[in-house]
Amino acid sequence: MVRDIVENVPEARHAVVLSADGIARGATDGLSEKDVRTLSAAMAGMQSLSRATALFAGPASDRRWNQTVVEFSHGWIFLIGAGQGAYLAAAAGPDVDLQQISFRMHRLVARLGDNLSSAPRVNAGDAARAEAAASGAGGQGGTGFVVPELDKAVAEVPGARHAVLLGADGLPRGVTSGLGKDLADTMSAAMTGLHAYSRATSSFAGAVEGAEWRQTVIEFSHGWVFLIAAGEGAYLAAAAEHDCDIEEFTIRLQDVVPALVGTPGQGVVGDA
Repeated sequence: MVRDIVENVPEARHAVVLSADGIARGATDGLSEKDVRTLSAAMAGMQSLSRATALFAGPASDRRWNQTVVEFSHGWIFLIGAGQGAYLAAAAGPDVDLQQISFRMHRLVARLGDNLSSAPRVNAGDAARAEAAASGAGGQGGTGFVVPELDKAVAEVPGARHAVLLGADGLPRGVTSGLGKDLADTMSAAMTGLHAYSRATSSFAGAVEGAEWRQTVIEFSHGWVFLIAAGEGAYLAAAAEHDCDIEEFTIRLQDVVPALVGTPGQGVVGDA
């Protein structure tokens, strides 16, 4: 049944079903057992950290995680829920029809129903505790180093909420106004992990020499969180409301990248 995705979606390459603790439960042909194990472990970490960033997207009574999407220069990775404690991951080439593969993935989950559910084998409270810690830290501390360029990008896009510039060490190098330092630190740690897990899935999208990671996007019921490359050893994490045009927001952020990475003397990226 998992083959339905790769057989009926042009550019689709692989699909894997996994449990929340990173145990592979099924995969399409063409992947080695080692690759499936590595991918499943990375995807399990990715979904856990994705959920932990929910508060960054904004306060809401319903902060349900919907999906995480990773874009590379050579393809895409998609991750969605597939029943209690189970997830479905798929990989596709760069020209895949995003709506078509999303439809096929959700249809497969609906067809399999509870058969994909998996009782947790490890402590499932890690993501919840991380989110609780972020919630308690949201208003504490100062705002850190406020970057006017980031404030301007947020102000120009309706629905944009926050942005954080991260250095190669994973520490925040600049934030938008109104974002508490503790929450910025918490989100920076989560984003550093997400970046590492995202890069670990590169071969799942296809074995291409010189492939580059471009962005990781997390969709919640109440908003978006995304991470984009911002020059050598730097990254931009941002959050927006669900009705925000995140493509426009991404473009605005990328436009300010040269100013951010080109001023190490001001302590944005260059200071360790």
